[in-house]
Amino acid sequence: QNLEQDSLGWKRWCAEERAEAADLPRGCRELSTFHRLLLLRVLRPDRIGAALTQFVVDNLGSDFVDQPPFDMAQTYEESTFLTPIFFVLFPGTDPTPVVEGFARTLSMTESNGRFTNISMGQGQEQVAINALNKAAKDGGWVMLQNIHLMQAWLKSLERALELIEEYATPEFRCILTSEPPSPLQGTLWEMVP
Repeated sequence: QNLEQDSLGWKRWCAEERAEAADLPRGCRELSTFHRLLLLRVLRPDRIGAALTQFVVDNLGSDFVDQPPFDMAQTYEESTFLTPIFFVLFPGTDPTPVVEGFARTLSMTESNGRFTNISMGQGQEQVAINALNKAAKDGGWVMLQNIHLMQAWLKSLERALELIEEYATPEFRCILTSEPPSPLQGTLWEMVP
């Protein structure tokens, strides 16, 4: 059976708010779940996300869909003073309140000088290096935000972190945030004037 033979049925199905859960027209009710996904991809691409999520839950279980909330305490326990904690920023996300809140539980605050939060931009390079050196010696935390804005400086940051390893205390933590790399970065990035 094709779309023309049951055009009213297909029109109804396409108009469904949740097409992935609605009954298909008569001739296609026996389609497998996978084939329904293919049909959704072609006729209702706006609903494919919800359908794929349900497909994964039905076939693999909800553990593959339900993400546990971020746990800064667990991240801290798994981290060491030798490796920075790295957050990739996406629209609507800001790890700062979570990081600052957990740091407070360890008495790492800006008021006692054991937590420094620097929003990276032009002119902040030496400020950041100085903060890293001080925090490494004193056992503090440094959060360097938006390091994607400082591409040319990242090698210097890497070298500074290598040098800090020699004398950093176990309480030291470096937290970095960055947007994901753009498609232009890499070989194309060098071509942009």
